[in-house]
Amino acid sequence: MNPRELLLESFRAAVAAADPARILPPHLPAPPRGRTLVVGGGKAAASMAAAVEAHWPADAPLSGLVVTRYQHGLPTRRIEVVEASHPLPDGRGEEAALRMLEMAGQLGPSDLLLALISGGGSSLLAAPVEGVTLKELRQVTKALLHAGAAIHDINTVRKHLTRLSGGRLALAANGAHTLALIISDVVGDDPTHIASGPCAPDPTSCADALERLLRFRITLPAGVRRHLEQTVPKTDTPKPGDPCFANTENRVIASAQTSLQAASAYFEHHGIPAVVLSDSVNGDAQAVAKQHAALARTVKSRPIALISGGETTVTLRPQHGRGGRNTEFLLALALELNDTPAWAIACDTDGIDGSEDNAGALIGPDTLRRAHARGLDAVNSLAAHDSHGFFAALGDLIVSGPTRTNVNDYRALLLGLD
Repeated sequence: MNPRELLLESFRAAVAAADPARILPPHLPAPPRGRTLVVGGGKAAASMAAAVEAHWPADAPLSGLVVTRYQHGLPTRRIEVVEASHPLPDGRGEEAALRMLEMAGQLGPSDLLLALISGGGSSLLAAPVEGVTLKELRQVTKALLHAGAAIHDINTVRKHLTRLSGGRLALAANGAHTLALIISDVVGDDPTHIASGPCAPDPTSCADALERLLRFRITLPAGVRRHLEQTVPKTDTPKPGDPCFANTENRVIASAQTSLQAASAYFEHHGIPAVVLSDSVNGDAQAVAKQHAALARTVKSRPIALISGGETTVTLRPQHGRGGRNTEFLLALALELNDTPAWAIACDTDGIDGSEDNAGALIGPDTLRRAHARGLDAVNSLAAHDSHGFFAALGDLIVSGPTRTNVNDYRALLLGLD
């Protein structure tokens, strides 16, 4: 296999390791004495719901509602699937979130609330708190994304501006046994940060959310400022030790580390030693590219595959082109590697890099040479954050379509192959 095929197949192996149809069934509990209500949200919500239906006893009560991103739905029979907007919330997601809260409020001690949580849930389940409009929530979310805020900072804000986040879904369950099955897309795999922790205790406060907004110099809409400044602790999100979590379990069933190990095993199977550098690489995409290139120049043992996961960020200028954090990383990496004989892939495991239609892209030793021949200026493209346009012109974008899972970004750097 040539280097490009090896990299593509390693990405597919990483995604397959997080497929809900494969990983979710072993975690399903026995049906309760009462009803089972399935709710949830995220890019994997529809595939998780389908996996529940496929393995739930036909004679056991099962109903529910999950919300996923547009074009990520699947046909289901007992659990309703709604599609909504991501990364900016819309009215369909808001309505679905409010319906979930109402359903959860009808449960009792003999019932089970089965929450299916995955990356993207923060936006898809974004029903604003009282006094904050959906328009204001969208405004704040968009500003944080453009400012290059890390997902932990963004979710600290969203937990205090939306009705399901920060443990409020567990609070609404009226003492029903609550099991949250979680596919993690955040560094550290802490349930409080994944989809803003609908069933997890929230250690942060409205003051913390306000601090994040001020740190990133976000202009505060009136409703947002009023809510964050006036909310008192007893009406804030439920904290660690709150009685509502006494009968609640948050269980991470898939994470970046499992997928990176699957990719490593794929390379090893093809005779290429592999090293998983980290599953928690974060920071500016261009800075991370510099670090990877510097490491590549020091590695003496070849061939070798250097694998990493995590989530980088991109701080956009007012005027910018198209592209996600993975293509930005690759364009910066190609410039840093220059004449180093290396191939690399960077993709989001959900199949969508940022807000584009591609999962990521590929680079090789000839990337800059081919770009020059086509009149493309890599330096200017990077400065304009137009990595999508750059790789589209070269035919090097990877378009996988929605994978219906999400364990963050996948990167592999391949050295020492002809």
